[in-house]
Amino acid sequence: MRKNIYIKIFFIISIIFPNVIFADEYDDNNYRSENSSINIEQSNLPIVFIDTRHGSDYPNIIHKDYDIVARMKIIMNKDGINFGDTIIYPNQTVNYEGWVSIQYRGNTSFSASEKKPFNFKTLVTDNVNAKKQKVEIMGMPKDNKWTLLAPYNDRSLIRDALMFQLARPYFDYVPRVRHCELILDGYYYGIYVMAEKPSKGKYRLNLDDPGDNGDELTGGYQLEVDRDDEQYYYRSKHIMKDKNGKPYIYNNSTVFQYKHPDYEEMTTEQVNYIQNQIDLMEQTLDSDDFTDSEKGYRKYLDHISFIDQQLSQEVSGNIDGYRLSTNIYKKRDSQDPRFKTTLWDFNLAFGNAMQMGGTKTDYWVYQNTYVSDYDYKVPFWWSRMMEDPAYVNDLKARWKQYREGSYSDKAIEYTIDSLVNHLKINGALERNNKVYNMFGDKWVWPVPNFETNNTYEKEINYLKTWLKERINWLDEQLEFQPEYTGIKTEIKKDDKQVIGYYNLQGKLLTKPQKGITIIRYKNGIPSKIITK
Repeated sequence: MRKNIYIKIFFIISIIFPNVIFADEYDDNNYRSENSSINIEQSNLPIVFIDTRHGSDYPNIIHKDYDIVARMKIIMNKDGINFGDTIIYPNQTVNYEGWVSIQYRGNTSFSASEKKPFNFKTLVTDNVNAKKQKVEIMGMPKDNKWTLLAPYNDRSLIRDALMFQLARPYFDYVPRVRHCELILDGYYYGIYVMAEKPSKGKYRLNLDDPGDNGDELTGGYQLEVDRDDEQYYYRSKHIMKDKNGKPYIYNNSTVFQYKHPDYEEMTTEQVNYIQNQIDLMEQTLDSDDFTDSEKGYRKYLDHISFIDQQLSQEVSGNIDGYRLSTNIYKKRDSQDPRFKTTLWDFNLAFGNAMQMGGTKTDYWVYQNTYVSDYDYKVPFWWSRMMEDPAYVNDLKARWKQYREGSYSDKAIEYTIDSLVNHLKINGALERNNKVYNMFGDKWVWPVPNFETNNTYEKEINYLKTWLKERINWLDEQLEFQPEYTGIKTEIKKDDKQVIGYYNLQGKLLTKPQKGITIIRYKNGIPSKIITK
């Protein structure tokens, strides 16, 4: 039986995650499921085996603050059918087999979840300090830093994968992910998401190691907007204020964590340089001439990359968006002198949170007014850029590209259905649900705003409905008219029975506009949909 698990009820968290068991830093069975009878006969998902014992009868305890060594083996057959019993089926294709250094990861995803996420690095030998080796995992390009995400609060199991797949065509880099099933020390742990970490790497952010002078000093760097819970971080000099212009008392400036290089590896020159670049970017954004084409904010940040970040956070309604897990990076000036962004962490997106307006579909996340004085704030960057008409025009143009590409209604429906079907085939979803049915059926699917959503199908329907409503609202805000494929109808300008013209969101128009217009008539005459 597990130990070191205590019930810790906090005011805010008790509202967000009612009846959640908060885990201590670790337990002696590595949070092993109490349902030990689940076995994988066959799966279309890759099967990941992690063995912390490597020869011992007792598991080594996985920690959150330092690595331990474990053995990893991944079964991934070419025909897509993988067997959990490697003794009966000894000739399966091994995608990777070797040593890894592993530890728990995450904040809320760790503390408020029975299903723990992991970071791991692939090693040459069984020494935790051994040389790292770059390997290909599940068809993803070679690297040595990997993450096993644990979709627990996300009952759809697909929110991160969905966001990354939709956004991939528009960013320079978005992490690749693969669903898999995990067996740890012989026990089944459910469906996980094998993911690339947004980090330095030839096939990832492709950053150089910075030098101490000249062009080499200017890149590359990776920072993450997040909490001040790291030993080393940089706090922005820009003090954020509320709508009344009063400075916040707590957490009133953006916190940057050092991701590449690690702070301990940076020289004084490098620390000073990247901090100064942040200061210059924010000072320019806050200046009166921030829209200037030569000396304005576009000199310091790639505004299209920041638009892509904005659209990703907005379309998903991500309550952690902008203010947490937001990666920015900078290459050398000779390559590109501007900050860019990439994506991470969407488990509390797409209507999957009650707090901070997480279930709402009709507001801008970047100007979220639900954040209390104690929470980490959204950086002021996007609010400021939205004051620039040129930025807003580019935002609308980019949204049009999205809606005519991977964010079209048909493409979104197809993407969700494909991800869901992949989890259902050969019983992976059913096995996962059996593991995490610890609190009785009513706690298997605690969807934020629908207590009756206690089936996977209802959860997916909720996700689709929420996303459709969200996109309709964004279409209205960003003036995008979806293509109407019906029969065009001529407009009679002299029709005295017309009450008014409306768009799809019910907004009154002065006259029919390009795209779809709804004409409403007097005396109960049925409305008519026309295109122009």
